[in-house]
Amino acid sequence: MDIESIREEYARLCNEAEQHNFNYYVLDEPTIEDSEYDALMRRIKQIEAEHPELVSESSPTQHVGGYALNTFQKVRHEVQMGSLQDVFDKQELYDFDRRVKAEDNGAVYCVEPKIDGLSVSLEYTDGKFVRGSTRGDGFVGEDITKNLMTIASIPRELPEALPLLEVRGEVYMPKAEFERLVKAQLENDEQPAKNPRNAAAGSLRQKDSRIAASRGLNIFVFNIQRIEGKQLGGHKESLDYLKSLGFNVIEGYRTYSDMQDVIARIEQIGQERREYAYDTDGAVVKVDSFALRERLGATAKVPRWAVAFKYPPEEKETKLIDIEINVGRTGALTPVAVFEPVWLAGTTVSRAVLHNQDIIDARDIRIGDIIAVRKAGDIIPEVVRSVSHAENSVPYKIPHVCPVCGGEADRDEDEAVIRCRNIDCPAQLLKNIEHFASRGAMNIDGLGEAVVKQLSDEGLISTVADLYALDIQSLEQLPHFGRKSADNLITSIERSKSNSPDRLLFALGIKGIGSRSAALLLQHFGSIEKLAEADREEISAIEGFGDILADSVYHALREPHMLALIERLKSYGVNTEYVSELSSDKLKGMTFVLTGTLPNMTRDEAKALIEKNGGKTSGSVSKKTTYVLAGEEAGSKLTKAQQLGVAVIDERQFLDMIEQ
Repeated sequence: MDIESIREEYARLCNEAEQHNFNYYVLDEPTIEDSEYDALMRRIKQIEAEHPELVSESSPTQHVGGYALNTFQKVRHEVQMGSLQDVFDKQELYDFDRRVKAEDNGAVYCVEPKIDGLSVSLEYTDGKFVRGSTRGDGFVGEDITKNLMTIASIPRELPEALPLLEVRGEVYMPKAEFERLVKAQLENDEQPAKNPRNAAAGSLRQKDSRIAASRGLNIFVFNIQRIEGKQLGGHKESLDYLKSLGFNVIEGYRTYSDMQDVIARIEQIGQERREYAYDTDGAVVKVDSFALRERLGATAKVPRWAVAFKYPPEEKETKLIDIEINVGRTGALTPVAVFEPVWLAGTTVSRAVLHNQDIIDARDIRIGDIIAVRKAGDIIPEVVRSVSHAENSVPYKIPHVCPVCGGEADRDEDEAVIRCRNIDCPAQLLKNIEHFASRGAMNIDGLGEAVVKQLSDEGLISTVADLYALDIQSLEQLPHFGRKSADNLITSIERSKSNSPDRLLFALGIKGIGSRSAALLLQHFGSIEKLAEADREEISAIEGFGDILADSVYHALREPHMLALIERLKSYGVNTEYVSELSSDKLKGMTFVLTGTLPNMTRDEAKALIEKNGGKTSGSVSKKTTYVLAGEEAGSKLTKAQQLGVAVIDERQFLDMIEQ
């Protein structure tokens, strides 16, 4: 290959890697597998080794993959948060050992599991937690202090009041929490998180810290970035010390001087990792001595005193027997691969969700194929690809007929899913009732899947409104229902009538409306009735609501079946009026638009203050806007306010309006 061809290949591969870095670190939506990305990076490094004159500063080998998002305030790291050099075989470990031992033949290594999560910095001043941030590009990250404060294992105050301590850790989502999240997402016909790492990263980037708090996140602290008031000589000593301060430190760290012992420990971790409560994709090998680390130094991207050994993904080949279609509560037809059972990552698996027609087409998956299967994050089974087609096989197409009710099913223009359009479809009915009664919705204890099916089979319920017509006498006649369980269920149903109507709105299962967006709608409009009267423009003007969500709400609350259901729920005494938690009416009649970053509060906090004092917020500036509350880096909304002559105020002026 001539040098121009190599130059073109190198530029193309660098561009591909940068896009994949952006997808992975910033969007939390990787578009290729880790093993494919690793192969891409190995080829880039090979070209750079053979042609050093081609290496550019923009090469992905020259910097960490992340970027700082605009969602949160930027934080400049005093100590670079670099990544580690990945290695994939024993020879690379021996090469690393040779380089280290050339500097110090007595070098000792610390070996620990590699957590697959989101890397963060935690800063303490005088023993108190003051700030937490993401890695970003290694030099500049994002301030996510409030979301990190929702993680119970992060100490708020240390037993020793060190003048300064900055530690680095990995926030992760435990496997059990990831399974719970994916189950909930699938039940709600949402695109499930790809793996625990993406789920953890997405949770920490939520503007609403309550969402982060609901995700069951945890952290392992694995490094000291800066410290004052304490002298430490090595990594193992520092981990022992961090543990004594109350930090959750990575389990199973060991020290060895011989690389053969290091490799044996890596293999042991590889065998044990299926049993860990968290996802790990490798093991980290670090020089223990801090003094030796200083002498070894670092490249522009990685330290020379540590490497990360990556385990190869475990895949098994098996035969695809069938593709079943499940119907979700919103009518989504979800294809599920049914294959000959295989032992994979510690359990026997025989089914995997295929999600939609686009994925089936992209991987050309056909019934009768030999397929490659693995577990995403060692947890959720997935079909990676078709290895070979069966003779006379044909491409698979999801039928446009609901397998449960026989009704018509079609695909919306703006999404990949095919939906059953029959609102009375039995499959949707059962799942809708389960959702209606779930903890985040109407919170009716005792209405699990089995009870809902029993009530439906006995003809006692055919809509969610029928729940409010149940009585103790009818329930007592059912198998496995005694007086106490019947009384408990009726009591829970009665109690749900007084719920805030945002719970009811969420419970109605309108496409795209979660608990947070339901609360925003009811805070703005005051009742479900007034929301039903609103037009698209009024709904889309609420911050966080675009045209798609506004259309979803608008159409749902004009659908005859939905309107009849709401009227029936009202007739049973279910609350549809929102009771505001007003602390004053100082901002009554005023509409605020927020833009930019405020110095001392988040936008959500400012919005809450506005609403508690009788004001309203909007996502767009118009002549009806009373004030634009602007912070740093205010954008087009500020420009439009100036063009329209709308008053612009800062945070101090805003607080003066409330405090006067």
